[in-house]
Amino acid sequence: MGYFLGLIVVLVALWTGLSGEYTLTKPLIATLGAISILLSGLLAYRFDILDREGSPYARLPQFLAYWAWLVVEIFKANWVVIKACLRSTLDINPALVKVKTGCESDLARTVFANSITLTPGTVSVEVEGNKILVHALYEDSAGPGAFDDMDRRSREACDGKAKS
Repeated sequence: MGYFLGLIVVLVALWTGLSGEYTLTKPLIATLGAISILLSGLLAYRFDILDREGSPYARLPQFLAYWAWLVVEIFKANWVVIKACLRSTLDINPALVKVKTGCESDLARTVFANSITLTPGTVSVEVEGNKILVHALYEDSAGPGAFDDMDRRSREACDGKAKS
């Protein structure tokens, strides 16, 4: 029931923000919004997709902390890529590496793989089980342990577990 209520609250906030209707002066729009929110909630309940991964609102503080950390990492990686672009010689050493993840849920693995792709200079190519194939501009920056901190943080944010 908590996941259902969390979904309804998020849908109401999303509808309110996107519609721009902060007052109930237009009853038709408010009624149609309420119907669409309830229908979406009932369909999610009926399809049995209301679970920890489908509505991870309880972990919102951990998600926000993770994304704040990730933004800093993205800016740091941007400098490396900018320097590589501005050099007169192309000194990149691309590599494909398999990164093992300790993430248990599909949500955590997806967040981890997307975080790798969001970081300039690296792209997640394939996710297979608990391994992610990563293309990196520099082989030394994708060596063993290069993604351990990101893996740990995404696991803690999504799975709520510090160790696997």
